[in-house]
Amino acid sequence: MPTETVYGLAADASNPEAVKKIYAAKGRPASHPVIVHLAGIEQIDSWAIDISAAVKKMLSQFWPGPLTIIAKKAPHVSEVLTGGQDSIGLRVPNHPVAQALLKAFGGGLAAPSANRFGRISPTDAEHVKEELADKVDLILEGGRSTVGIESTILDISRKPYKILRPGAISKDQISQALGEEIEEVGEQNHKVRAPGMLASHYAPKTCLQLIESNKLSDKLMECSKGLNSIAVLAYHQPSLSFPNVRWLIVENNPQSYAHGLYANLRLLDSEGHSVIIVEAVPEAKEWSAVADRLKRASASL
Repeated sequence: MPTETVYGLAADASNPEAVKKIYAAKGRPASHPVIVHLAGIEQIDSWAIDISAAVKKMLSQFWPGPLTIIAKKAPHVSEVLTGGQDSIGLRVPNHPVAQALLKAFGGGLAAPSANRFGRISPTDAEHVKEELADKVDLILEGGRSTVGIESTILDISRKPYKILRPGAISKDQISQALGEEIEEVGEQNHKVRAPGMLASHYAPKTCLQLIESNKLSDKLMECSKGLNSIAVLAYHQPSLSFPNVRWLIVENNPQSYAHGLYANLRLLDSEGHSVIIVEAVPEAKEWSAVADRLKRASASL
């Protein structure tokens, strides 16, 4: 099913056997929790407990939208959804097809990204077909995902609240809506497991190297001597010409970059290059979500 972030592989969240089929289709380890998608905030108490009025007020500003919360799970919630944890991930997606499906269904849909585990997330129906055509019975067409990267994940299951995965909704926006400071932590020092926290994730099959802007030309001179074909994803025009380098120039804007990121990586991955070199994005808060995805995509498996 399409969402505004990426396409999700959906199953009835109240049916453990259906959810297990998600894990099988993706090749996803059973210890990795999945996010449950809801039609509206009014369904939240059916899945989670101990959610304060302040959190619900904050959620009303961002839902439907690209924000996931990790909350204490209700007693009946299956550990198949939670990876054996006492918490559950919940989101209300902002996509007309997803909303129509959820409202018609009436319950929650577990829907991690519709791709093989650890690989590039899909942002249109064709991407899903490429990865999972033999694993699913139906792909709902919803156009290209408008956000293009996964949701922000906010852990409210314990204090202080923490951002576990950056996304389109920033830490500052959430702090302002809550009226309190929240923290941002890495996977190495947080006990709650959440989607997208592995060091290596969102990765193409082709080796991806992340290179600082001021080192890009030197890196290309080095690589062009020994590799047949090099792909470059950059937001600067090339200053030098290399016969065996394929440049893909993208807009130097965090929203536009995020919108096209996974589609661009899939395109370059499909072209059979020896390596994909990506120009590192600026070290600014508005680029943090994109920087997170690129860091994981370039990490060794």
